[in-house]
This record gives sequence, structure tokens and C-alpha cells, in this order.
Amino acid sequence: MPRTILRGGTIVTPKALFQADIEIDDGVIRTIGPELPGSSDEIDATGLHVFPALIDVHLHFNEPGRTEWEGAATGSRALAAGGGAVFFDMPLNSTPCTVNACEFDRKRAALEASSITDFGLWGGLVPGNLADLPELAERGVIGFKAFLCDSGLPEFPRADDLTLYEGMREAARLCLPVAVHAENEELTRGRALRPLLAELEAVQRALLFAGETGARLHLVHLSSGRAVAMAAEAHARGVDVSIETCPHYLFFTAEDVERLGAIAKCAPPFRAAADQNALWSELIAGNVDVVASDHSPAPPAMKSGDFLKAWGGIAGVQSTLNVLLEAGHFRRGLSLERIASLLSEMPARRFALAQRGRIAEGNSADLTLVDLNGTFTMEPKLLFQRHAISPYLGEAFRGCIRRTIRRGETIFHDGVIVARDTGKLLRPSLDHATARTHA
Repeated sequence: MPRTILRGGTIVTPKALFQADIEIDDGVIRTIGPELPGSSDEIDATGLHVFPALIDVHLHFNEPGRTEWEGAATGSRALAAGGGAVFFDMPLNSTPCTVNACEFDRKRAALEASSITDFGLWGGLVPGNLADLPELAERGVIGFKAFLCDSGLPEFPRADDLTLYEGMREAARLCLPVAVHAENEELTRGRALRPLLAELEAVQRALLFAGETGARLHLVHLSSGRAVAMAAEAHARGVDVSIETCPHYLFFTAEDVERLGAIAKCAPPFRAAADQNALWSELIAGNVDVVASDHSPAPPAMKSGDFLKAWGGIAGVQSTLNVLLEAGHFRRGLSLERIASLLSEMPARRFALAQRGRIAEGNSADLTLVDLNGTFTMEPKLLFQRHAISPYLGEAFRGCIRRTIRRGETIFHDGVIVARDTGKLLRPSLDHATARTHA
């Protein structure tokens, strides 16, 4: 790979914005500074903002076993078009689910063959697989995922309290986080309208168990300011917890469900405007650590018709950065530095990815070039995912992603996927594991 100079862009870090050139050599950022010596390979970034490429810590590409729902070939291309260079795939909805070392190996091989972005793999925490967790850790899982309510798939049963407690204790011994889908089973069973109380009770229980076991808890897709505040208070008491929300909770409210229909069905559901405003307040105050897509696609037949029977998942892997720019930066004054932290720096820190997530000398050259003056309306023809189903269709956005670079290689440029190489598995570096800290 030739030495490359990225010339004249405004670099976005979690601490500051500044104009400089970036020298990339062998996939690594070698030098950052003004007017670097020229190269035969230069990228003109004049007028563009250079972000660290997104690390999407929560999505479902459903491979192997359900590639008719998505697959890493299409899903990773959509991620790249949205400015991403790394994703963490959840242990479901692939079939079989990633609950033991054998299924980890199968998924790794499938993704290495099809993904254009780098990736990490979550392992599952389900009843009966406690003995499998050490071997999954040896394989390199990012952590373990548990549902406190029905996952929607019988092959991935929910973690009862004993499974959660013992799994957290084992995960703490292995120095790996436990990601928890926090909704109360009894309050959500068979219900399309899932009350906020179901989230609050399950968050409280997961925090209690994490405090008792010393586990590193990651609360996924929190949908309300009240849930975030509860977790932030526990963190202040010493519980090692990180907090994730999703773009769709920041962009849509419960009022949008009637307009969008089954495309808007997800768990937890969209909340009332007051809850969304509280969620934004917590995020702007620094109490949210990560924004991840929770991309959970399904074939069109499963996202139409009867709302009660429709698949509960949002297809939005390509829109995360655009949502934070439009709904956060332009509408609410969310700083670009904070966006870089939420989408890149904190994901890398929390999940122990060495040399990732920040634009710094010695780090992997994972970069996203954005034209903040550009505008577009999301249309089906712009989507790279398998099915052109998205609640963001027809929405107008400010900020156009012009180029995505993964390990020094441009993989997306001006609306076209140009990747030559496939992605590789990333393992957590336990030497870099960190407790969650406020941004």
C-alpha cells in the first residue's frame, strides 16, 4: 500500500478540531501536521471534516444462516457508506447462534469471506452455556450478550436471573463485558406496546447484578432519559456500566409509529417526545457513552402488514452518523467532538480495541471524510443494505459522507463501494480494557 497524504482537512478528535495533513503508511497514521511532504498518492480533503471512522458496536448481520435477511456482504457495505470501518456482530440472528466456540469459528470464517469492514464478535449468554464462555473468550469475543426478555428467536432463550448472575460472575473473571437487553419478560411477553417500566425494572436489576459480581455491564439501546439517568447514578456509586442508545430513539418518537407502521417496530419501542427530549438531555450532559445502530433487518414480508406479527427491528446501519449530524449537531448544537467520542473513541476504549477509534499517530488509519455543507434526502437507491427498508426514507439530512477509509484503504468514495480487500477479526486487548468514564 503506497504512502498516502490526506491533505487539508479539518480533523475531528474528541478534544478539538484543527486543520492538518495526515500521512498514512502501511495502513497506519504515521504523522499529523501542517504541510507534510508530498506523495504520489494524495487525497484532497479541503473543505471536509475528517472523523475517525465509526465503530458500530451493536448490529445483526445474521450470517451464517439468515443471509436472506442481510448478510455481511451487503451489511458491511452499508456500514462503509455510512462512514463505518468496524462493526461488532451480535450472536443472534445468525443460525446457529454464536453461543460456543464452534459457532464462533463458523461465523468468523463467513464474515472474513464477505465483509469489507473489520469486525468483532459478541458471544451469547444463554441458559446452559456457562461452561462455553471461557472458550469463547479464548477465541476473541468482544463480550457476552444476554436478553432479559424473549429475544424473538427460540434458539436464543432469555437469561433467567441465575444465568445472568453466574454469567456476569464468569465474565468478570474473564475481564469481558456483558451486554444486556434490559426489558422485563413478564411486562413485555406477547405485547407490542412495551411499557417504559419494563425497561426501568430490567435496567435496575442488571445494575444490581453487575454491582454484586463486579462485572463490566454494557446496557444496550436504552430508549429513555430515565433509564440513562438510573444507570448514570449507579456509575457514580461505582458500578462499572456503559450506556448505549440508538439513532432511531434520538430521531423518532411514538407519534411516528402510526405514520411508519411495521417499519418502525422495535424493542424497546420509540418513546414519547418528552422521553426523547430527556434522552437528548442525558446524552448532551455526557451520560451516554455509545450510539450504535442496532441494525436488525428482515425481509420485506416480515416488516409489513399486521404490526403485532411484524419483526421487531430497525434497519439503520447506514444512517447513524447522519442522524447525529442532523438531529444532534445542526438542530441541538451537539459538538462534532462529542460525536467522534460517541461513535468511535468511546467504543474503542470501552471494548479494548487498541489503536482504534481516534485520529492519532500510530493508530489504524480508519477515517471518514464528511462534507458538512452537503445535503441529501434518503432514497432507496442510496441504500447498500440487502433490502431497501428504512424508517429514514424520505428524511432530509445535512452532512454528506464522501469517503470511508479502513486501515488506509478507501472502501467507499462518492457513492461507490471501492474496497479491494476484505475485513479481519478484531480481538479485545485486555491490556487496554478500561472502566467506563464519562465523556
